[in-house]
Amino acid sequence: MLKIRENWGYPNTVWFGNQRIEDLPKACKILGIKRPLFVTDVDLIKTSMALNAVELNKKNSVPTEVFSNLKGNPLGSHVQKGVEKFKSGNHDGIIAFGGGSSLDVGKSIALQASLGRPLWDFTDGGSFWKENNYGKSMALNRISNPDNIKPIIAVPTTAGTGSETSRAAAIINDETKVKKIVFHPKMLPTLTILDPQLTTGMPSFLTAATGMDAFAHNLEAYCAPGYHPMADGIALEGMLLIKKWLEIAIKDGKNLEARGHMLTASSMGATAFQKGLGAIHSLSHPVNSLFNIHHGLSNGIFMPYVVTFNRSVIEKKISKLSEYLELENKTFNAFVDWTLELREKIKIPHKLSELVKLTNKDMELVVPMALNDPCTPGNPKKTNLDDMRIMYEYSLEGKLF
Repeated sequence: MLKIRENWGYPNTVWFGNQRIEDLPKACKILGIKRPLFVTDVDLIKTSMALNAVELNKKNSVPTEVFSNLKGNPLGSHVQKGVEKFKSGNHDGIIAFGGGSSLDVGKSIALQASLGRPLWDFTDGGSFWKENNYGKSMALNRISNPDNIKPIIAVPTTAGTGSETSRAAAIINDETKVKKIVFHPKMLPTLTILDPQLTTGMPSFLTAATGMDAFAHNLEAYCAPGYHPMADGIALEGMLLIKKWLEIAIKDGKNLEARGHMLTASSMGATAFQKGLGAIHSLSHPVNSLFNIHHGLSNGIFMPYVVTFNRSVIEKKISKLSEYLELENKTFNAFVDWTLELREKIKIPHKLSELVKLTNKDMELVVPMALNDPCTPGNPKKTNLDDMRIMYEYSLEGKLF
């Protein structure tokens, strides 16, 4: 039986349980936040749960201003406007409330407002980026002073991105239209509140898409090359939770046990992907930024194409995963078949062409973007331009490797 309330200390401080949002004023006071900026999106701020959280703070003598000038697949300009409001309001902390976009923007505001450097300095092409795999780029601790980054409280209302336990954010560069990974060790939220009740309002299609996002994070972390058995263990259990509870959360959105397990699995995915991500994300990021396709939805579409492309180097690991997931057959093919069946049940399209028709001109844009994506080095099988093009083509046609 799922415990109602629990406090964890990994990878950051996490307060888990139903109605834990009521502890928001307490969290602010513990962290010394007297004037927080509440960062959320333009639609969520209209909901009672967001308004109630702001009002809860105000009733407890924590005056809270709102910044909601952002949307899904957020832009660097959204972050810049948030930084301006953070500074003009003399704010001393961030409450990032909502889905991955709100959390990513909130974390990025805290980073840029505190360090005073262009956001892109902390991406794969920036002067402050020291390793291709952002999950291992702890060198940033030595080249920038992180001590003045203001506290961040993360409150996810979806169960997919896991941004609440991640040291990174996905932000689109307005000029290049490229989705970039912003990274800094101190972007890890100071405190995370996981309240399953906040996710009960997600419609079924969003529950499905965010659930596939969480599964992709755990799966790619598990398959990424390198030695990180802690990440592997977290990823395995995260995938098992999703297998057991995603369909229930979709069918019965008010089921708090299912919502709680999915919220936990989402945080586990982001904890695990410090080991690395791969081509599922590399293929997703260009179509997210250029065509505004939901990130979790595109991850779900690309998953079987990337898994079968990687077969020669991950078959043993996937067979082990099939055993851990308690599939009837403990084989690579059994896992792929189960993935396809799950996608069909939860109405994830089988082909990318069901969402967007990529022209030859589009392909000339997305293929190099995918190859140059910072997630590409974490793919278990080395890729080139032709590989990326073929994976896009197969996903458009619905053809597995």
